[in-house]
Amino acid sequence: MGSVNYDDAETTIRTAAEVLGGRLRRIPDGEVGRRFHWIMFQTDVLSEAEGIERVGDEPIPLGAWHDFRPLRIVEGVAADELRLPPLGYAEAAVESYAIFARLRREGAVAAGTRFQVSLPTPVAIVSAFFHGEDRAAFEPVYTAAMLRELDVLTASIPQQDLALQWDVCSELGIVERAGYGTALQHWWEGDPFDGLVARVAALLDAVPAAVEVGAHFCYGDVAETHFVEPEDTGVIVRFANAVLASSARGLTFAHLPVPIDRDDAAYFAPLVGLSPVGELYLGLVHRQDGLEGAQRRIAAAQQHVQDFGVATECGIGRAPAGTTEGILATHAAVATAW
Repeated sequence: MGSVNYDDAETTIRTAAEVLGGRLRRIPDGEVGRRFHWIMFQTDVLSEAEGIERVGDEPIPLGAWHDFRPLRIVEGVAADELRLPPLGYAEAAVESYAIFARLRREGAVAAGTRFQVSLPTPVAIVSAFFHGEDRAAFEPVYTAAMLRELDVLTASIPQQDLALQWDVCSELGIVERAGYGTALQHWWEGDPFDGLVARVAALLDAVPAAVEVGAHFCYGDVAETHFVEPEDTGVIVRFANAVLASSARGLTFAHLPVPIDRDDAAYFAPLVGLSPVGELYLGLVHRQDGLEGAQRRIAAAQQHVQDFGVATECGIGRAPAGTTEGILATHAAVATAW
């Protein structure tokens, strides 16, 4: 899905290719370094912009890299006056692609494998780090900055080698009205569902046609738990179908989570109504119960859907240290047994 618990891109790419080989159509760089905690490094990036300041006097440390204090637009500064620095996603992608391309030339990565870049939606950053009226003011500024990142990386990496994944997480939190108080309330006019659909559809359409585009529909991954446990796949199916109906292009691939305790067919039943996507991946691989647990969930899923790939329910970047190769090996075992 994107994050892998290694320290560098070469280890991520090389290990994934060694363990899973031709079973992988796309390999990411693991979201290594300061990207380890998903979007959290964006507070550091954005606080460098003139006109944006942190809220509070004392840093709130997160890991070895980040100050997790929220942000606000400085009083008296108009949002359209803000000039954001590069967000860091394109720079990291270009650097990691060079490693990926070298390993593919050397034969360590199978020919035809694409390099995957995972990007958060602007809603994730705006809802996580800004509050009140600043959200509506800052959203178009950040969206423009993210689209500039997309332009740079699609101009710098051969598009036939590239797959772009949008991480659709905060959107599901808003739809599910997860217990975050006002943190995930929407800040635009009209129905929150329709507003979110329009935003995600626009992001899909911003990706050049030669680049594969996917969506990781996510319920969060904090200490390997969700922000809310989905009742079934119904909300994701409804949301994905609406996005596909609003987008000028389809999804090359879509991924959705399967909680570890959901080996009942009812969880998967709404998938019969999912609009066609190029590839469907079910996040039913869990390190805690390995091959046996995945097989139970596969059997339940097959009562409603036949053609799918397997994955973990979110990235594996924040799984316990030392478990990464075991998780990758479980993927291979599941695919082989299946």
